[in-house]
Amino acid sequence: MYNRFSQTLDNIGKNEGGIDKFSRGYESFGVHRCADGGLYCKEWAPGAEGVFLTGDFNDWNPFSYPYKKLDYGKWDLYIPPKPNKSLLVPHGSKLKVVIRSKSGEILYRISPWAKYVVRESGNVNYDWIHWDPEQPYKFKHSRPKKPRSLRIYESHVGISSHEGKIASYKHFTCNVLPRIKGLGYNCIQMMAIMEHAYYASFGYQITSFFAASSRYGTPEELKELVDTAHSMGITVLLDVVHSHASKNSEDGLNMFDGTDSCYFHSGPRGTHDLWDSRLFIYSSWEVLRFLLSNIRWWLEEYGFDGFRFDGVTSMLYHHHGIGASFSGDYHEYFGLQVDEDALTYLMLANHLVHTLYPDSITIAEDVSGMPALCSPISQGGGGFDYRLAMAIPDKWIQLVKEFKDEDWNMGNIVYTLTNRRHLEKCIAYAESHDQALVGDKSLAFWLMDAEMYTNMSVLTPFTPVIDRGIQLHKMIRLITHALGGEGYLNFMGNEFGHPEWLDFPRKGNNESYHYARRQFHLTDDDLLRYKFLNNFDRDMNKLEERCGWLSAPQAFVSEKHEGNKVIAFERAALLFIFNFHPSKSYTNYRVGTTLPGKFKIVLDSDAAEYGGHQRLDHNTDFFSEPYEHNERPSSLLVYIPSRVALILQNVDPPN
Repeated sequence: MYNRFSQTLDNIGKNEGGIDKFSRGYESFGVHRCADGGLYCKEWAPGAEGVFLTGDFNDWNPFSYPYKKLDYGKWDLYIPPKPNKSLLVPHGSKLKVVIRSKSGEILYRISPWAKYVVRESGNVNYDWIHWDPEQPYKFKHSRPKKPRSLRIYESHVGISSHEGKIASYKHFTCNVLPRIKGLGYNCIQMMAIMEHAYYASFGYQITSFFAASSRYGTPEELKELVDTAHSMGITVLLDVVHSHASKNSEDGLNMFDGTDSCYFHSGPRGTHDLWDSRLFIYSSWEVLRFLLSNIRWWLEEYGFDGFRFDGVTSMLYHHHGIGASFSGDYHEYFGLQVDEDALTYLMLANHLVHTLYPDSITIAEDVSGMPALCSPISQGGGGFDYRLAMAIPDKWIQLVKEFKDEDWNMGNIVYTLTNRRHLEKCIAYAESHDQALVGDKSLAFWLMDAEMYTNMSVLTPFTPVIDRGIQLHKMIRLITHALGGEGYLNFMGNEFGHPEWLDFPRKGNNESYHYARRQFHLTDDDLLRYKFLNNFDRDMNKLEERCGWLSAPQAFVSEKHEGNKVIAFERAALLFIFNFHPSKSYTNYRVGTTLPGKFKIVLDSDAAEYGGHQRLDHNTDFFSEPYEHNERPSSLLVYIPSRVALILQNVDPPN
């Protein structure tokens, strides 16, 4: 694959003057104001017989401004300014590209390069708005340096309010960013930013790839959001969807030039059977230009610091992962089933991102575990920085749904959390947006279910269900954070055990926004127990910030005791101890360590501020002794209550 990548990069250099120039397609394609006040327009429509521009500026005459046909399916048009040099197409004007197909059909389309589209009340389709403000937003703050440890807050602007409506960029900037900063997260992954006509698609059915979603506000307000995050030292990633596109034609890419190909494979290969969407033809020169330019656009126009690439498994294989199982055997990853065109594109995208901004971050959503996907391109890898550890949330949901607590297998938990290739970094998470969607439940809801409606008040005694749920919620998140990867991700609201599921307005729920919101105010109510989970999440993140276990080498697991339900491991000079037993506490429990000296408790899930039972004295000093235990040269004795997680730190090593 490296040879194929190198050859493609060389061809771009020979034919386009290099990838730097090639990835600036947005500077010429679409509609642009010229220095003289005129307008330059350019499109790629190889299947068209004629191309025209129409809109408010010419009273919607479809044929008065024809494009000139160029080589390789390209068309361009220059429109001079008015005689008084004023703009013929001012900011905010509505536009359409008119396509005359080879069959003679007249089609009204939105430019694939449109930078702003809106859907007016009562309309089905989006309108293309010429976005050219006189005073565009100017960034005030520089990009933060690449975090040593990545703690990601997965965010969706539209659901970020507790009110039953679509929240705005402004709301997120003013109300949610301070919460994220206060919780100790240093990175935001922004979902559903690229424009998508269907809100309930969660942003994964893209219609306009260069347009920031107008349902939350204007492009300038999104820039302000990113800039404000940077002022807080927060890295901002975009959830980019280049694995497929919406089937919409009147306000999407599909059938842009009147053919079913253009940007996509023609025929059955161009449709994803499960997603009912179109699949890009990554071998096409102009599709490469479009997608690479799209990557660069979000980096440079909006200041994003990298990307989470959605649907990478679907891109990597001709079977798109449908009906495929991946056991780790290399024959599953290397063969005719691999879409080499798509993999070449992903390598080019990673090369571009890391060449432009070396501190940028790319994350692959790949369930297959393709070897070397997260290795450097120079070593023959795919060039991603991280992959999502997608088996971990599935394991936790399986355990809470299908097994009694006393039947949880400690060895299997450890295996799932540590099963990753050496030198390929993973983002661990206990749950993401997938688990919160209607039809499934968040971990908190699986653990506590209907009692979350009645028994979360501190004025009522702990019930067994709420007690179990709160204690396990903390333990699951901490062990995932500390053992599961080199980065950590949390979906907004799950840090405090957000009740209920996530369901966007649709016909099936009478277009209700009741479940398409995040009730952050629950953590602000001192009489509710949500504050305990919120406090624990905050202190867990801030301890990681001080100690850096995510950037440390993988942990050494010294104990995974099935009978006692105890897991112990060391990472970043910290000793982590988990007692998952539902009822047994252990006094003078011996735990192995490499570190001699005195230890203190630095995080205790049983503390009062986390909704625990306060069974541990934080003034206690623990001293290790040269007594070998579980392949560790030293060991110490601790008291470990049931359903408790502890972190001990060596505070006074001997000279």
